[in-house]
Amino acid sequence: MIKEYSIGGMSCAACSASVERVVSKIPGVEAASVNLSTERLTVRSERDLRAEIFAAVEKAGFTISDIQSIKKQSAIDAERRKKDMRQRKINLIIALVFTIPLFYVSMGHMIGLPIPKFIEEPKAFAITQILLLIPVIYAGRGFYVRGLKAIFALHPNMDSLIALGTIASIGYSVYSTVLIFEGHHELMHEGLYFESAGVIITLVMLGKYLEQRAKAKTGDAVSALIGLTPDTARVIYKDGTEHIVNADELVVGERIRVFPGERIPVDGIITEGTSSIDESMLSGESIPVDKNVGDKVIGGSVNTSGSFIYVSDKVGDDTVLAGMIRMVEQAQGSKAPIARLADKISGIFVPVVAAIAIISAVIWLIAGESFGVAIKILVSVLVIACPCALGLATPTAIMVGMGRGASMGIFIKNGEALEHTCGVDTVILDKTGTITCGKPEVVDIKPNGIDKGLFISLFACAEAGSEHPLAAAVTSYAGKNGIEYRNPDSYTALAGRGGRAISNGKELLVGNDRLMKENGIAFDEKAFEALTMSGSTPLMLAEDGKYLGIIGVADAVKPDSEAAIESLRSHGIDTWLVTGDNERTAKSVADKVGIKNIKSSCLPEDKNGFISFLRSSGKHVAMVGDGINDAAALASADVGIAIGTGTDVAMASADIVLAHGELTGISNAIMLSKATLRIIKQNLFWAFAYNTLGIPIAAGLLHAFGGPLLSPMIAALAMSLSSVTVLANALRLKVVKLK
Repeated sequence: MIKEYSIGGMSCAACSASVERVVSKIPGVEAASVNLSTERLTVRSERDLRAEIFAAVEKAGFTISDIQSIKKQSAIDAERRKKDMRQRKINLIIALVFTIPLFYVSMGHMIGLPIPKFIEEPKAFAITQILLLIPVIYAGRGFYVRGLKAIFALHPNMDSLIALGTIASIGYSVYSTVLIFEGHHELMHEGLYFESAGVIITLVMLGKYLEQRAKAKTGDAVSALIGLTPDTARVIYKDGTEHIVNADELVVGERIRVFPGERIPVDGIITEGTSSIDESMLSGESIPVDKNVGDKVIGGSVNTSGSFIYVSDKVGDDTVLAGMIRMVEQAQGSKAPIARLADKISGIFVPVVAAIAIISAVIWLIAGESFGVAIKILVSVLVIACPCALGLATPTAIMVGMGRGASMGIFIKNGEALEHTCGVDTVILDKTGTITCGKPEVVDIKPNGIDKGLFISLFACAEAGSEHPLAAAVTSYAGKNGIEYRNPDSYTALAGRGGRAISNGKELLVGNDRLMKENGIAFDEKAFEALTMSGSTPLMLAEDGKYLGIIGVADAVKPDSEAAIESLRSHGIDTWLVTGDNERTAKSVADKVGIKNIKSSCLPEDKNGFISFLRSSGKHVAMVGDGINDAAALASADVGIAIGTGTDVAMASADIVLAHGELTGISNAIMLSKATLRIIKQNLFWAFAYNTLGIPIAAGLLHAFGGPLLSPMIAALAMSLSSVTVLANALRLKVVKLK
């Protein structure tokens, strides 16, 4: 059996690994995996082990709870994330408020800043720093709780190194404070490193806060999808009365009425009435689908016209929308960002550094040096190895890269994009709203023996009473071209065919070939066929039984689409058009922009499956889309690129958002990603290089050959220099050329 649980309190990959480890040790558990992004634990076991799993996870220091329905669990998770971010923000503010004066008090005299007179006294100088540091330690207590726990569990992480380094720095400073009180006033400026501990804690807290805030965004896509389902439904009881009930309480077999403009609560089959339904959340196609008795409707889609009654056949977590939500959740947790590299390396780095520090101190004690010298060496090694620069390496480059991208209309959201975009060799593009503008437009006009302006005026009059997007395309065209038209005296929608309007006593019929044939009106079949083959939707107009002409309505291609595809092809990147639209329309659009590879009539799961197939074939895939139906594909690709003019769900699911909606941003995003990733790798190299080169010196290598000992003060300065180097290198992204 497979069970899923919600886990709280995780902050890094080491945390999720700890949960997996303790659960996997439970007798009867066959497999356990943790999704860090969605904070879910999935367990496969022979029997129900809920009690044992709860006990093991809670003993490891994390919270665990059962998964509710998708909608309820989303609300619970969102509230928990909100509470966690609020607490992190409070802790960060506390740390900043006390670290700034701590740094000023301890370092101000070095650059000639005025210092209060009473602090110039050595004892007051030391005590003031201790008092200022205590709130900072309290605010950053999580590092010590998690870091020390990881050490005792023999799985050290970044928190462990921060905890060890700051404890050593604080410990030595407390030791120096005791000596100051005994009269060794020279240690006032040589033995106190309280500010180093405070600055380290605060800077890393800032990095963690930014990282957690980015992580919290991964829940936005699921929340937005869940928001598509209405909270209530209009249920028809057996006695014929209608009642508003909670949508979560619906069961299979309910009779539900839906009015125009409302979202459909759950999946089902129409039993009475006809309508046109916007199913763009599923297919991506902007033109509504006509529905009649016996047709299936999908929960979350929008009823654009006509009232109907349907019977629910899938509810709760069994609906199509719930399946889409599960796909997004699974996809979001399947990647490992470069930011976690520091945690992985720390697993080796921390015990090695700690061992070098202890061994160095012991060797110098054996060599006859004093206990004070040994302590100084121990602290110097731990301080110079403290991963302040390591903690800054990734978030600073990401922040600067994001700023550079924002100025170009490109928003990079996380480390996954930076890690994976460089290797992209295949780009999958959605059609509607991505390559095309996303809404129907008049693209062809063929009047039949009538002035074009008068033809459009009558056509717009006939469509003015309709709420259908195709009708809106006609009236919009008339408005943009300054063609006046009057509203009809009356209008009747004819589901699946078009509509009938009365204007100045004349009957205007507007619609498809079916409507014309039903009324015995001969029309231009060659023009109808030509428009159909070109991917347009033909609409015809007749006045009092006389055919007046035909227009083609289609989703027009964006002006920059062809150039963007050519740019990708020139970089050796394969392009695919993968759409929910029919093959004829897909081929028409692909031919216009120069795409050779096409997959049409794809549902969300088909797009997801195709991406999985390409990735399993060794391809590095980028998915570009704008619709709700693209959410799972955007999340499951190596990198998801959303069009900023699209839906909130798509943007929440993607790694990169192109704010201006221009496809030329894809190439720019790839170049920016390469530059940012290059800077991050350089930062990580320099962060470790400083530590690696500094550790032997801190351990007394120079002193062994008659040179000086490295004081903890110099070690702290070296550590600070590594941070400055990382920051300066990250700032180069503002001016680096994107070739």
